[in-house]
Amino acid sequence: MDVLFNPIILMNKDIIQKLPYTKPFLFVDEIIEVDDDHIIGNYIFQKDEYFYEGHFIDTPITPGVILTECMAQIGLACFGIYLLKGVWDTQDFGVAMTSNEMNFYKPVFPEEKVIVKANKVYFRFNKLKCNVVMHNSKGVLVAKGIVSGLAFNKNKV
Repeated sequence: MDVLFNPIILMNKDIIQKLPYTKPFLFVDEIIEVDDDHIIGNYIFQKDEYFYEGHFIDTPITPGVILTECMAQIGLACFGIYLLKGVWDTQDFGVAMTSNEMNFYKPVFPEEKVIVKANKVYFRFNKLKCNVVMHNSKGVLVAKGIVSGLAFNKNKV
């Protein structure tokens, strides 16, 4: 099958395009796999990312809040768009992380690729809760935790 016409790949690119984020605050390069129970995606932290300039001066390290955001964008926002299956409309819907509990194990440096996997705990009333893990490209655990978020209709807030 021609990769350009693979419906799964097109669907995954559509999910990323529906995210309510753009560069420099988009931390999703690719959705590798998604179904009703889990999602796997990745991101490469480029050496010219805005946050490396001051974190830290001689040895840039990706801030934990950015790693958490990457995990939430893949594990909540992308996964939630998939689970809403056609109901999602970026004009009408907003997304908010409602809680997270994160543990960090290894630093992520510029030009490192991370792989994020989220497993659904529950999805009901537009609220999604997931167990999420992040590994580097060598398979080493970088971070893990629990994230939850909510999709809401901006016209009804």
